[in-house]
Amino acid sequence: MSDASLLAFALGAAAGGGLVVWFKRKPRLKRRSRKHLLDPPEQQLRDWLEEVAQGWLLINGDNLIASLNPRAEVLLELEDSGLVLRGEPLASLDPSDELLHLVNLAREKGLAQRGAWPHKAGNLDVRMMPGNNGWVAVVLQGRNPLESQLEQQEQWVSDVAHELKTPLTALRLVGDSLAIKAEGRQAVLVGRLQRELERLQVLVSDLLDLSRLDNTPFNDAAAQAAVDPLGVLHNVWTILEPLASERGVRLHIQGGSSNQEESPHLAAIDPSRFHQALLNLLDNALRFSPEQSVIDVDVAARNRWCLVAVRDRGPGLSETDLERMFQRFYRGDPARARSPRSGSGLGLAIVQQIALSQGGMVRASNHPEGGALLELLVPRSRAR
Repeated sequence: MSDASLLAFALGAAAGGGLVVWFKRKPRLKRRSRKHLLDPPEQQLRDWLEEVAQGWLLINGDNLIASLNPRAEVLLELEDSGLVLRGEPLASLDPSDELLHLVNLAREKGLAQRGAWPHKAGNLDVRMMPGNNGWVAVVLQGRNPLESQLEQQEQWVSDVAHELKTPLTALRLVGDSLAIKAEGRQAVLVGRLQRELERLQVLVSDLLDLSRLDNTPFNDAAAQAAVDPLGVLHNVWTILEPLASERGVRLHIQGGSSNQEESPHLAAIDPSRFHQALLNLLDNALRFSPEQSVIDVDVAARNRWCLVAVRDRGPGLSETDLERMFQRFYRGDPARARSPRSGSGLGLAIVQQIALSQGGMVRASNHPEGGALLELLVPRSRAR
């Protein structure tokens, strides 16, 4: 295929095929003297084609497979590389009669055709885009484009987060080196640099966690461990206790049993995610707790739920807080905070996504006796 044909196909695949018709209907554009400066190299066009989100096959006039991209290999569940299919007939992919009819129809009418391909890998949406001399480009897309988009989003966020981790680590090392020699005003600036770099690292880590959680739907059939909330709470508090001790904040836990075999409050949940959720809840309560106060945690069984309720003794939640506190990057009124530490604004959003991914929920309210109350409900384990 010529460069123009390849470019038309690349643009058409990205825009749903509409531009292919434009190229086909206006083949005799007036050439400009500098046109060669606007023609990308053929290899560049091919590289772009390899990276488009949809799968595609290029079929010549004899219905032989000329090329296909990696996404098509995934959608068609090809065990071997698509390279072995080049030059093979389209029939080797076991096409349906409807698919073959659409290919022929696209050639005869010279217009793009849409339809479905009932493939063993699952129903696929297809779009046939005709070219010159019997060539047809077949664009493939799974019947669940949302799933594909979520995969791409997760991959994008994951790539960005990993790319940021290395330079942030290097910058923190530089900051630590500067802190050793800095004095006076420079020491203050270096200290601020270190705090901001630490905050960025937390933000990158939280974004990566949210991306993974967003794409982890709850599966009721998945086996979950029977986890004792008391054990997880004690482990979490050992992490936060040094910060709490500086301000005289104590933890008071009610409910549960010290003997896991006798506890009716075991949670059916991923242990690491449970730890992360409780860490974020207690860290949030600590941030808004006055000095010399208590954080109350109540562990209880509620029908089929295991409930962990965390109450601080702070100023409570405003109407805006109650409406938006689980939104990403929402921090609320900074005047409420009793700790100089600032979070990423993603902690409670992560708690909510963990709860949803484990088949539970999280809710917030103001305690009747003052302070904010956050309740995490997760499925109760049947193991006794």
